[in-house]
Amino acid sequence: MGMDDEIKTIFKIGLSVLASLSYTYFISSKIPHGKLRFFSLLPILYLFFILPLSLSTALPAGVISLFVTWVGTFNLLLFSFGSGPLSSQPPPKSLLLFIFIACLPIKTQSSNQRSPEKSSPVSGKPPKVPLNLPTKVVLFSILVALTDYKHYLHPKLLLVQYGCMLYFFVDIIVGSCNVLMRAALGIELESPSDEPYLSTSLQDFWGRRWNLMITNILRDTIYKPVRSAMAAFVGSEWAPLPAVLAVFLVSGLMHELIYYYMTRVTPTWEVTLFFILHGVCLVVEVGMKKVLAPKWRWHWAVSVPMTLGFVAVTAIWLFFPPLVRNGVDAKAIEECKELLEFIKEKLKLDCLVSWASLSSGHYDK
Repeated sequence: MGMDDEIKTIFKIGLSVLASLSYTYFISSKIPHGKLRFFSLLPILYLFFILPLSLSTALPAGVISLFVTWVGTFNLLLFSFGSGPLSSQPPPKSLLLFIFIACLPIKTQSSNQRSPEKSSPVSGKPPKVPLNLPTKVVLFSILVALTDYKHYLHPKLLLVQYGCMLYFFVDIIVGSCNVLMRAALGIELESPSDEPYLSTSLQDFWGRRWNLMITNILRDTIYKPVRSAMAAFVGSEWAPLPAVLAVFLVSGLMHELIYYYMTRVTPTWEVTLFFILHGVCLVVEVGMKKVLAPKWRWHWAVSVPMTLGFVAVTAIWLFFPPLVRNGVDAKAIEECKELLEFIKEKLKLDCLVSWASLSSGHYDK
C-alpha cells in the first residue's frame, strides 16, 4: 500500500473515531453511568480494538493503537462507570474538547497534581536539564539520520539509540498535541514526561516521569480498583503491592497488543515479561525504601545511572528484540523518511501551484 492509500486509511480511521465519540458524547453520556452505559459503549470499544488492523504500516499502527486502542478505550471504560477525565466536573463543554480528552495521552495540569518525590538531604535531587519541543525534534532528527550508519554501531548500542528515539518520538507526538490543544481550545496541558533521564528509582521513573498520561490511566483503571479489592484480603498496608503488579501486567499485555498491530506475528510475551519484571523489582524497591529510608539513601549521582542502566539492560534484553527481530525498527525508520519526503513533495507541489497562479495573474494584467 502506498503512502497516499495509507493516508486515506488513516483519514477513514479518524472519521470512525469522530463518529464513535460523537455517539458517546450525544447518546451514551445521557445514559446513567454503570452497566447500561458500559453496554452502550461495547460496540465502540470493539471498534477501537480493530481499527489498527486496517493499517499496513508499522508506525501509524503503533501511534493509533496507543492513542485510540489504549488511551481511548481505557478512558471510555472509566467514563462508563462515571469516573476519569471524561466524567470530570464540570464536564467537557464541547464535542471537540471531549474528543481531545478521550483520545490524546494528555491531561490538564489542574486535574493531575502529583506531589514531588521527597528526598533526603544526603541524596538530594539531580539538577534540572529541561528539553523543549524544538530541541527534541532536532535531536530526534539527528538520531534518525544516524540510523544510516547503524552498521558501525554495536547492536546493543543501537538499541540504546532506539530507546532515546522512542522517548523523543513519544514526547514529540504528545507535545504536538499539547500545542494543538492550546491553539484550538486555549487549555494548558501537562508535559508528556518529566525528564525521565533523571530518574532516581524505578518508582520515580514509572510513577512520576515516564509517559505520565498512561501512568494516570493505569492508576485509575487498574491500580485503585485492585488495591481496593485486595485490601479486604491482605489489609490496606499490603494491598498496594498486588495492585502494582496488576498495573505492570496490564501494561505488558497492552504493549504486546501494540506489538502485534505493528508486526502481525504471534506474540512471544517478551515485552509482557519486561513489565512483570519491572513490577516485581518496583515492589521490592518500595519494600526496601520502607525499611531503609530515611536513614540511608543513595546519592542521585549513583541512583540515576543505576536506574537508567537497569531500564536499558532489561529493554535490550526483552523490550526491543521482538521489534528488531521482525524488522519493525527498520520499517518504522523508513516510514519516517517516506513521510518526510511525502510532505516535502506536497509542499513543493503547493509552492509550484501558488507560483503558477501568481504568474498567471501577473501576465493577465
